[in-house]
Amino acid sequence: MQNAVQKPHRQSDLLDPDRANAFLVSLDVAHEIGQGDPLPPFFHQLYFWQACPPAHLGRDGHRKVGGIIPDMGLPRRMWAGGRLEFLVPMRAGKMATKTTTISEKAHKKGRTGPLGFVTLCHEFTQDGRVAVREFQDLVYRQDANRNGPVQVAAQAPCDEDTCVNRNFDSTLLFRYSALTFNGHRIHYDQDYTRDVEGYQGLVVHGPLLAQLLMLMAKEKLGQLKQFSFRATSPLMHFEKAAFCWRNDGMCWVRGPDGRQCMIAEAA
Repeated sequence: MQNAVQKPHRQSDLLDPDRANAFLVSLDVAHEIGQGDPLPPFFHQLYFWQACPPAHLGRDGHRKVGGIIPDMGLPRRMWAGGRLEFLVPMRAGKMATKTTTISEKAHKKGRTGPLGFVTLCHEFTQDGRVAVREFQDLVYRQDANRNGPVQVAAQAPCDEDTCVNRNFDSTLLFRYSALTFNGHRIHYDQDYTRDVEGYQGLVVHGPLLAQLLMLMAKEKLGQLKQFSFRATSPLMHFEKAAFCWRNDGMCWVRGPDGRQCMIAEAA
């Protein structure tokens, strides 16, 4: 990959505990976060919204490319994975700053055609210290080819030590989109999702799957220092998923047909 030089993009936000508690309620987690309490890992995604007027949105409901989101010449863009370092806890009710730079970008040839890859580096600081460092991987694709070959998804492992089954529905996807200010239409517009993107149903957010794996990892390890994840196959809102943990720190999401939807590692 080649490095890119780009002016950093900075945002500041108050980490309102009410927003974090609304997310916990949406996940049916019986816990309440108060002023000054540490946020669970990855809850920073609920903050630092980038609200754009309608004219600045693309056909998919996301903000158009430009600035910190480069144009890779391909129409579809999605969050493919990431790596996180948790240095000190971020605390609710206090201001924090997010600084974003482009780490890498490249074009590649995939099995389904040309692909674009962009890695963004986010640093979250609070009280003058870097609390979280996150590398976010974006992938850009061509429009779906209905007449192309059907891609066979990789099968997920079956050697987990713990497995928790979870159902999803359109209400949870709507709530998560609202809490993260994610306007991508694949999560709430079934006509667009089917007719333009070529999916069978609404797509469960990749970061939501990663979030649930992180909460599982935190329950097992007590404290997270590092977490990496990669989305490998989309999960539809009508599918039951198995969230799997293996005691060596590997975890994954398995679809109802055994396919691997996400693979991750915690430390």
